[in-house]
Amino acid sequence: MTATRAFVIILVTAVCTLITRLVPFMLFGRKKEMPKAVNYLGAILPPAIMATLVVYCLKGADLFSPTHGIPELSATILTALLHAWKRNVLLSIAAGTFCYMLLVQVVF
Repeated sequence: MTATRAFVIILVTAVCTLITRLVPFMLFGRKKEMPKAVNYLGAILPPAIMATLVVYCLKGADLFSPTHGIPELSATILTALLHAWKRNVLLSIAAGTFCYMLLVQVVF
């Protein structure tokens, strides 16, 4: 990949990101009330996305393998408990990932 092509890819990505960040502010500016549909989506989408990600992450867990899905289940439980306790997404995800990798690489 040439430097010019890399620059163009970065530029297009930056412009698209900027547009997606600015459009909501342009549509629902300062004193406009949010439509009910947008409020509903804002409330329902985060839990739905999280549930989808959990299912996607656990779809490959094999309960009949020698580990019986213990690393996946342990990391998932740790992530959920830590998030319920600290309410810190970054901490929860990092700890769950660390737990899973430790169990897969060292224990099992």
